[in-house]
Amino acid sequence: AARDPPRCLSKQFWKAETLTVDINLKDVEDCLIYDRRGVPFPFKSLYQHSKSVIIFVRNFLCYSCKEYVDDLSKVPRGALEEAGIRLVVIGQSTHQHIEPFCLLTGYSHEIYVDPKRSIYLKLGMKREETFTDSALPSPHVKSGLFMGQIKSIWRAMTSPAFDFQGNLHQQGGAIIAGPDSQVHFCHFDMNRLDHMPITWLLQLAGVQQSLDFSPKPKIIHV
Repeated sequence: AARDPPRCLSKQFWKAETLTVDINLKDVEDCLIYDRRGVPFPFKSLYQHSKSVIIFVRNFLCYSCKEYVDDLSKVPRGALEEAGIRLVVIGQSTHQHIEPFCLLTGYSHEIYVDPKRSIYLKLGMKREETFTDSALPSPHVKSGLFMGQIKSIWRAMTSPAFDFQGNLHQQGGAIIAGPDSQVHFCHFDMNRLDHMPITWLLQLAGVQQSLDFSPKPKIIHV
């Protein structure tokens, strides 16, 4: 049976229990990402001068990614500023899809796209889904598989541009990096439900507050 993720996590737990991957950000630092206006930035601008939690999502139509970002939108800006942390989401669609996705999820932190998937591919993020005992289900996904896929298809059909807003086989991941090219933590998702719990990521990055993502979110001081 899958284990429920703990609300608090020590660094010792991660070292003992979590499979991480070694990456070299030098390989991708000059890859271009684009903001909602289509303005390009080098990827390294996200972590060069500060520590950043960077989350790569599968595609903006993916129901599990949408529900994960729903919860990311609840992370208080003040908690990030107090810790000197940037919270960034990267998708793989064209930049025109950023604004509707933010309106849908209520996400107001930083968000960019990598439409050619240059960073995804060069870092070696997975192309297909793998379901194993080590791939724990995301605590942030509320929809079941059937209803989730129905929601994704409906959003694709009602989108102004009928497309799937990214490669359907591409998986995402999470990186904590910076300043400079330091990589503090890296996880590549095995499948659509293998997201890193947001509270864990924030604690690993040094945020001193964590969110309880129960139906009525509240700040827990730790």
